[in-house]
Amino acid sequence: MIGSINNSFSALSPIRAVGVSNGQPSSRTDVSVESVAEPSDQKVKTLGDPTLTESEEREVQRLKRRDREVRAHERAHMAAGAGVVQGGASFTFTRGPDGKIYAVGGEVKIDTSAENDPDQTIRKMQQVKRAALAPAEPSGTDRAVAARAGQIEARARQEKVKLENAERSEEQNERQDVDSLQASTARRPYQSDTTGQALNVMA
Repeated sequence: MIGSINNSFSALSPIRAVGVSNGQPSSRTDVSVESVAEPSDQKVKTLGDPTLTESEEREVQRLKRRDREVRAHERAHMAAGAGVVQGGASFTFTRGPDGKIYAVGGEVKIDTSAENDPDQTIRKMQQVKRAALAPAEPSGTDRAVAARAGQIEARARQEKVKLENAERSEEQNERQDVDSLQASTARRPYQSDTTGQALNVMA
């Protein structure tokens, strides 16, 4: 869910059987491997099977490409997101005309929460952006997560500037106090001598 501590971004828009999108339930059903297992008494078609029509074979080839794209997409997120990606990738599956299960969508969870220190937050958000934009073709959700991380990073940089300005101001005040003390100490002997001389004249 975007905006929470544990945020997720989807790999690619699923072809079908999408159960969750951006953390919100959808009207479709999330299909798992177990839920779409073939009954033992049903004949499973395979690619090249004469019972597969030409359109079914094209669909199988398309699903195979989709499966490779989705898995590569999520691997890219995870490889670039060390330290901010939480857990492994989760996938949404569909069953092809050949009876096999193919991944048609996926997501990884990523932590976009700010740290207590601005520098740590800046480094973390840079890592989040790298993870979100790592795939060759980032999805719209991936780009949204990267944009969100950029906003958090910008706020952290502003906070860092404020802290640095406050530290410089404090240092300047301390130097002014030291200079004032030194100047006051330097004036005291002169003022004492003048006072003594005045007293001598008056006497």
